[in-house]
Amino acid sequence: MIQSPTTIAPFYKGWNEYQHHLARVVAPLTSEQMALQTAPHLRPVGMTITHIITVRAGWFYFVLNERDERLVEFTEWEEWAQPYKSSTELVRGLETTWQVIEEALNRWTVAELNDEFWDQDDTGKPVGPLTRQWVLWHLIEHDLHHGGELSFTLGTHGVAGINL
Repeated sequence: MIQSPTTIAPFYKGWNEYQHHLARVVAPLTSEQMALQTAPHLRPVGMTITHIITVRAGWFYFVLNERDERLVEFTEWEEWAQPYKSSTELVRGLETTWQVIEEALNRWTVAELNDEFWDQDDTGKPVGPLTRQWVLWHLIEHDLHHGGELSFTLGTHGVAGINL
């Protein structure tokens, strides 16, 4: 007899591997590499990584109401700040936000994927309802999109990106 999982973690297996690949690319980056960009109007590497971290922290803390104190610092990071965070700080941000995500995936049930939440747009107008499933998918696509952006930017400068 096949047993159904009690949490949603098995459905998101693979996201953890992507997280490890992402952290592995960020760890050796120098401060000079954090400033690399493919064009003046596009995010530099350090800003892209900071964006991934702050978005994860913001969605989990403010929208999904995971009031984990480990996220607070990252919700306050300024994406546009310069100089960029060090690779050590950014890896810590990736790993900490991932720990919170992974703990939640190991706690939430399939039924909770339908729980509804509200966000707000840039003007403060309510947006929703958004299901937990939608938010999780959005975060995965966000990680993948900006991880690709990071890899492309690094690659244009001869630095290895995410190796899947």
